[in-house]
Formats: sequence, C-alpha cells, structure tokens
Amino acid sequence: MNNIVLIVLCLLLSTYCILEERKDRFTRAVMFKGLASLCFVILGLTNSNGTYPARMITIGLVLGMIADILLGLRYVLKQHAKPVFLAGILVFLAGHICYLLAVFPECRTKLISIIAAIVLTALLMVWIFSKITAEKAFRIFGIVYIGAVVLLNCVSIGNLIAEGSLFHTIFAAGAFLFLISDIVLILNTFGKERKFSLRVTNLSLYYAGQLFIAISLLAMRQ
Repeated sequence: MNNIVLIVLCLLLSTYCILEERKDRFTRAVMFKGLASLCFVILGLTNSNGTYPARMITIGLVLGMIADILLGLRYVLKQHAKPVFLAGILVFLAGHICYLLAVFPECRTKLISIIAAIVLTALLMVWIFSKITAEKAFRIFGIVYIGAVVLLNCVSIGNLIAEGSLFHTIFAAGAFLFLISDIVLILNTFGKERKFSLRVTNLSLYYAGQLFIAISLLAMRQ
C-alpha cells in the first residue's frame, strides 16, 4: 500500500511541476520536482534488500534527485544556467554509473554489451548532432553521457535475455525510458526550436523510468 501511495504522489507532484513550469513559476516547479524525486528515493530505500546491487541502485536514485533539482535550478539561476546544467548532467552521469555498477557484474555478455554500446552510441550521436546545435564541450560531454546510458541499456537487456527475471524486466524498462527521456531532453534543449510538449514528454518518461528502477528493488526481494 505504501508503495502505491509513493508512486501516486510522485506522479501527482511531477504533474504539478510541469504545470508550474508552464506558468514560468520555476521556483515552485523546482520544489515540486524535488518532492516528486524524493518519492522515488523513498520507494527505493524502503524496498532495498541491502545487497550491493540494491545499494548501488539506491545511491543512483538519490543522485537522480540531486540532479533533478540542479536541472530545475537552471531556470531559476538564469545567470548561472550553463554551469548548473552541466553540474546536473554530471550528477546524473554518476547516478547512471551507480546503476551500471549494480547490474554489470552479473552480465554474462560483457564484451558484446560494450561493443554494442559503442556502435549504438556512435549511430545515435550522429543522428542527434544532425538535429542540434551545441558547443564543443557539450558535444563531448554528451557523447560520454549518452554512451553510459546506452551501455546501461545494453547490459540491462543482456541480463534480461540471460536471466528473464522480474527484476531484470522492470529494471531494463526503466533504463530504456530513461534513455528516451534523455534523448528528448537533448533535442529540446539544444534543438532549433524548444517545445513545451517535448518538455512534458521528457519529464513524463523520466519519472516513469525512475519509478520503474525503484520498483525493480521490490522485485529483487522476491
């Protein structure tokens, strides 16, 4: 029952965040964003079984909450938008590394996953760069960031194929939603035209992804 309450609260608070951003009330939006993220952190903490993978996923969720707040603050601290945005993405990268540390050790196809990630990242970045305009620093950092997320997805899918467990199914779904959310974020941030509909898509997919990852800890206990 507590899990359901936290999931519903997360979705409601993230909706309020979107509505506040729509009205350009960014301080209030950051507040709701942080509270929504706190919900998936609590969801992860209360369902963790204390094992190394569970601890890494929980740390990843906490880092996600911190990164959420930083990315939201770029609209509040407009004079420092670029460093705040980069700091948020860096923290998100650290979170993805934690997720990767949780699922990579048991991967039976490590080399295949790494090769697949390199190829897919290259293809994906060529497509993304054809759609956006960004400084060289952002492009380099984007390659590293997307590469980490793609590798996480390749490993997650590999584990799902090898194990087929409920945990791997839910976690892989969360990682995939996170990847799509990040792609939408990049396109909307650095693309030729910013659309609020893409912002809604970005946040909706993101919170769904984080909730799936948090819920995967419940499946890990079963």
